Amino acid sequence: MLQRMPHDIRALTFDIFGTVVDWYGSIAAEVARLGLRTDGGRFALDWRAGYQPAMQEVRSGALPWTNIDGLHRRILDRVLLAHGISLPETDMASFNRVWHRLDPWPDSAAGLARLKERYVLATLSNGNVSLLVDLVRHGRLPFDTVFSAELFNHYKPDPEVYLGAARLLDLAPAQVMMVAAHPSDLRAAAACGLRTAYVKRPNEKGPGGALEPSRAGEFDFTADDFLDLARQLGG
Repeated sequence: MLQRMPHDIRALTFDIFGTVVDWYGSIAAEVARLGLRTDGGRFALDWRAGYQPAMQEVRSGALPWTNIDGLHRRILDRVLLAHGISLPETDMASFNRVWHRLDPWPDSAAGLARLKERYVLATLSNGNVSLLVDLVRHGRLPFDTVFSAELFNHYKPDPEVYLGAARLLDLAPAQVMMVAAHPSDLRAAAACGLRTAYVKRPNEKGPGGALEPSRAGEFDFTADDFLDLARQLGG
């Protein structure tokens, strides 16, 4: 059933990790490609598990501003040690950049192309600018612009990120809709006045991975993928 779309929506901003690209599958595949003697899926989950705590260190002032490449490397060092893996520095630096070449979900490019027919599309990710540019190019993703938390020296869910994106687009927050697979991200965007679209990614954390809890009707739109979202928005 087509839901009513507010007529003043002009732009869609997208979370990237897990929403547009498959970090779990891509990292597990990289572990296998490198021949590391550990479970690739478990390694991916352990690496990702350090993501929120690392950003909280920045928010709390325990760390000075550090971009996601830097935080990912700090986490990687710990995860390799925990898995009993030792790599030369050049290999570690290359492995850390796997986040720059994560593969998109199968619907991402086509769904974004459909949405772009009616809306301005922007990334709005905690990933740093160079990382996001590489992901967009790697996945041939048709974004109009790349917005990163790095531009605001704040990480989501800090309001400076959502409000900063609306400001750079020269739009009111209510003219922007945040698209994400993470209800917590959407709740923070909604608190800043943005519209919200929840896109389910049941395989984000691998087979059997649990979705973050949400309530029915909590967001403006709920979709199975980007193509479904485009259909709901009349595209």
